Amino acid sequence: MKQSEFSFYKALGFIIAILAAIISMIIGAYQDVNGQLIIFYGLAIFALVLWVWHFFSINWTYKLHEKDHGEVAHSGDANDPPIATDEPNYFWHLVRRNKAVIFAILAIVALFIILSLSIDGFFSIKNIVSLGILFGLLVLAYVLGSYIKANKSAFIGLSVLIGLFIIGSLVIDGFASTSNLKSMLLFAAFLGLACIGQTLVALLGGLDLSIPFVIGSSNVGLLYLISLGVPPWLAFIVILLLGIGVGFVNGMLSFRLQGQALIVTLGVGFAISGGTQIISSMNTAFGGNVFGVVPDWLVNIATLNGSTFGLRIPPVIVIWLLLSIALIFGLKNSSYGRNLYALGGSRTASERLLISERAYWVGAYMISGFFSTLTGSLLLGWSGGGFIGVGDPYMFMTLAAVVVGGTSLLGGWGGYGFTVIGVLVLQVITSFLVGIGLSFQAQQFVFGLLILPMVAIYGRSPHIRTQI
Repeated sequence: MKQSEFSFYKALGFIIAILAAIISMIIGAYQDVNGQLIIFYGLAIFALVLWVWHFFSINWTYKLHEKDHGEVAHSGDANDPPIATDEPNYFWHLVRRNKAVIFAILAIVALFIILSLSIDGFFSIKNIVSLGILFGLLVLAYVLGSYIKANKSAFIGLSVLIGLFIIGSLVIDGFASTSNLKSMLLFAAFLGLACIGQTLVALLGGLDLSIPFVIGSSNVGLLYLISLGVPPWLAFIVILLLGIGVGFVNGMLSFRLQGQALIVTLGVGFAISGGTQIISSMNTAFGGNVFGVVPDWLVNIATLNGSTFGLRIPPVIVIWLLLSIALIFGLKNSSYGRNLYALGGSRTASERLLISERAYWVGAYMISGFFSTLTGSLLLGWSGGGFIGVGDPYMFMTLAAVVVGGTSLLGGWGGYGFTVIGVLVLQVITSFLVGIGLSFQAQQFVFGLLILPMVAIYGRSPHIRTQI
């Protein structure tokens, strides 16, 4: 360890110890603890943190450096850790090396200030402590994640998810209640189902922006067919087949127009949405909305009051769970999954292995179309009426879940397990924002600010091409 590096770590430990002592004294004063005890515990925490930092952080850092770089010079005191020649500007070197986590922390601090100025009573000891817990977990996840080579994004994502849930439980009454947990899982299931196709497409290096339009169209189309007298089960199957057809069109067009998947799928989505509204609004004044009787079995599948084999668990959650397990296992252990990763990693190499790029590309978009219509159809059971705009929140939520989870949009790296983590993180954030009473516009603003630092914190795992 160089002299400037060693001095920086010693100073950082001293600052952390002082901050810990100050925070403990503030909490003690807030709780009306005796003044002498406040001072005693403050000094004790200062000494404890400084001791732990010195013997576990500084020495541990030196041993790793010594192992990697061999012999270093020693200081005059035999009890001091060995140090090497001086290196100027180590602080700025450290800032440049960890700019992602620093950006994330600054963004969260800015968000905390904005919320404190916007919401009466938000600036409180409880929220300050919660912010400190979040910072601690983020930094811990970032530091430990740098030593985890495999599934780094999953580790950091789980750490952030746990931190957000702890903070929500501390700040919002009833956040960890059974009813709220069930509600969060219900909406996470809808988003998770919509993200299945987006994940597969992303693994190939593509995008599917038709998902929200297909969701809204299937939501309206299913109830429209039912209102025409088509048996609900048959209408359900017809809508799913139409979704597969839309995916086929997306796949074929985007494959032929390489590099234009975003524009192609967006155009197809607009066309499908407009066509649905034209058909459903014939002989009615309610364009884009359809009213009718939703089948009881569909309501049971998609609502909080639904039950699965007598258990008070909405079936859509169970469906998502089973599909998640099957996808996570299948992508890693089946020839389809291996070929999908191979195509995303290198199309040239896959072609030499006789893997059909067109078949897998079109197939991924067909799967995306299927699960988009499935999501829209199940949302009909939740909403009770057909609404063309029901898919609007999924416009970029599916992309955000995929990216936040750690799947590379360049293709070849990630998986649905990562997406599940991203879905849960986004759902916990959404529930937290609703719980603190933000308006919808404010939720959108805060949501966007939160996604940016979280993506920076995750520092998406390196693309597979960089690992070969």
